[in-house]
Parts: sequence; structure tokens; C-alpha cells
Amino acid sequence: MKINTKEFRVREGDDVDLDKWPTEGKSAYKSKDDYKAVLEDHVAQLSDLQRMHYASNRHAVLLIFQAMDAAGKDGAIRHVMSGVNPQGCQVFSFKHPSPAELQHDFLWRTTRDLPERGRIGIFNRSYYEEVLIVRVHQEILQSEGLPDVGEDKKAIWHDRYRSIVDLERHLHCNGTRIVKFFLHLSKDEQRKRFLERIDEPEKNWKFSMADIEERKFWKDYMKAYEKCLSATSTEDSPWYIVPADDKENARLIVSQIVVDTLKELKMSYPKTTKERHEELLEIRKRLMKQHDH
Repeated sequence: MKINTKEFRVREGDDVDLDKWPTEGKSAYKSKDDYKAVLEDHVAQLSDLQRMHYASNRHAVLLIFQAMDAAGKDGAIRHVMSGVNPQGCQVFSFKHPSPAELQHDFLWRTTRDLPERGRIGIFNRSYYEEVLIVRVHQEILQSEGLPDVGEDKKAIWHDRYRSIVDLERHLHCNGTRIVKFFLHLSKDEQRKRFLERIDEPEKNWKFSMADIEERKFWKDYMKAYEKCLSATSTEDSPWYIVPADDKENARLIVSQIVVDTLKELKMSYPKTTKERHEELLEIRKRLMKQHDH
């Protein structure tokens, strides 16, 4: 069953109300075995498409993952990209900016890690943190050394959205296809996953007191996400709101969107010219002679 990915896409100009977007959508699989079969099919398609993408060397693809803690970003990246050749794929995680990064504009540190042509780049968190966590915790702005940060901060967010949209438009014009995923998790499901992290010793490392503290700001984060998704989803670089309470279902939706994105690039392997064909025939002749000896 092919997943209709359009229902998860935020159309340009839409005013996003996250209460109206489900955190648990219609299941794209009938059983655990069916889930594995569909994911394997998507991964196999991705593997073939990525080889062609690498060989054709015409576009770059950037996948951006944003979400609240425990929404399954790492798992989605690990499972969906499991069949992709590591040579053609680069994953970057962005944590708290370093002192050196704070000396530059907010797009600088992520721009250095943009994928080159023929590659798939994955940002686990991204420059969008600058209009999400920074909007919720506005004291962070003070450490960014911005000129004239007054009481009215609305202009800052407006300017940052514009900078992001302009950057993504520029990248699109130069061959980079950007797809953005917001893994939409419910507060109750996050609570369950946090409890799992406490109860399962191998997951203890994933959890800290800071994670609990951030839950206090849930409503503020949802508001920041709504503003961000509304302002920065465009026809060329869309946001997809992926229901994330069912991890397996979220992975199938993400993998289908990535497959569709690569197919839309209409790639092909480089064609062999007449001269190149003759050269290959000559090489073949020489190799056959070596075999005779």
C-alpha cells in the first residue's frame, strides 16, 4: 500500500494549528511482519535511488529532522537510511553552539555542513533550533551578541524566518532539494518513552533532568513550532508533520517521502559518449589479450 504523503505536507501559506494535526495517524502497516516488509522495500528503493543520485551528480538532498525529545528522530534516521551507502550520506547533529559558533550569524555553523552534489545530507536538529528553543528560552539571545536586542523580539523571529526561507530558496535554485520533517509526538507518549528510558538500563544514558524541565515549556514549544512551520514551509522546501506516537508508522511515512523526493529528481546514470564507448572497447581488447597470455 503506497502511503499518501500529501496529507502530511504543510502547504505554503498554511496557518498551522498542531491540535488539528494527529500524533497518531492511520497505520501504514497491518502487522509487525508487514511493517518490516514495507520498510525493507522502501530501503531497497532508497539504496537504488541513492546510487543513481551519486552517479548522476546533479543534485544534493538535505533532510532536516526536528522534534521534541523522544519523538524518534535518531531511530527514524537509523532505520530509513540503513540501506544507503555511507559514502553518499552524511549525518550531522547540532547541539548547543560552541563559543566560536556564537561569534557568527545563526546560519553559519549549519551552512558549513550542507551536502555536496550527489550526496544526501541529514540534519538531526538544525538552524531551525534558532527559532524554536531560542524562541522558548529567549535568554539565549543574549549570548548570541546580536546588535540591538530590545524588548520587542517579534522582528527577530520575522527576520530569521525570512533568512531561512531565502537560504532555502537559494539552495533550491542551485540544485539542493530540502525536505523537512517535524515528528509530531503527544505529551503523554513522551512521558511513556521517558519512563522507558528510566526503566531500561540500556536507555538510561538518553535521559537527564533537563529533559523533564523542558516538559514545563511544552505549550511554548508547540506555539514556536506552529509559527515556524507556518512561516517556513514552501512549495520547494516543504515541511511534513509526521504523526510520531507510533514509531514504526512514522518511519514508513518518512521513508516514503524520501523515496518520492528522490524519484522526482528524474535522475539517470551518465550516458556513455561515442568516444568513451570506443575507448572502453579498446580497454576491453587489451584486457582480453592479457587473459590470453
